Amino acid sequence: MDLLTIGAFARLTRLSPKALRLYDQLDLLAPAKVDPDSGYRWYAPEQLERARLVGLLRQLDMPLARIAEIIDLAPGAQATELARYWSEQEQGMDARRQLVGFLVDRLTGKKPTMTDVHVRDVPVRTLLTITETLTAPQIGAFAGPLFGLFGGPTVPRPTGIAGRPFLRYHGDVTDDSDGPVEFCCPVEKSAIDEVAARYPDMTTTAEPAGREAYIPVTKANMTTSLAFEQLRGWFTENHAEPIGHPRQIFLGNPDDAEIDEIVYELAVPLR
Repeated sequence: MDLLTIGAFARLTRLSPKALRLYDQLDLLAPAKVDPDSGYRWYAPEQLERARLVGLLRQLDMPLARIAEIIDLAPGAQATELARYWSEQEQGMDARRQLVGFLVDRLTGKKPTMTDVHVRDVPVRTLLTITETLTAPQIGAFAGPLFGLFGGPTVPRPTGIAGRPFLRYHGDVTDDSDGPVEFCCPVEKSAIDEVAARYPDMTTTAEPAGREAYIPVTKANMTTSLAFEQLRGWFTENHAEPIGHPRQIFLGNPDDAEIDEIVYELAVPLR
């Protein structure tokens, strides 16, 4: 079998030797042969198509982890996953376009188009909580299992929106900076001792009755700060004063939602 040097393979695939070494480390594209002494890599001509596919997917800004999920699928399944990925990118672009429009209006002195902000009363509640310091990409791994565990029937909770578990943000949390993220589950007061005994790593706390302003957020807009900026604008216009940290109250699993479906409410307690 005639093998290609890493340099020749890089020229044919328009991938740099550095990228090829990275793809090897990630098990995306292992060389056909590696010299045990020098570590030099050779590739088989049959690997050209796979390498070109990886390169083309990277041109679409597909993360390497996502490429690893689809690269070994059958071609039909690869096409389905690629279409799904691109649909997600278009949805994200539409959400960012809305945020840009909001900012352009604000920066040019125009009154931005606002989503309706609602106000509701929140009863006194007993909460079971746990906090971790996270970046935005880490929230799903932290919160997903907790919502699955505490969102079901095994934990007695108040009825309606007052009984929905939520996340409370005690600082700015972005892709690049971390902050404290608190998972909170309302529990019926009569059952709190029994539930707390099952989860000794969690803290029991009482939340007084009060009011909160909230705004519904669709799946399309959940990856941007548009809802938070609109809430901030509402507070300014109505001379209202927030007295607590913002909270994210999920109404369902975002993975199962349609693009225009409301997936959570962003809420801030009012004085």
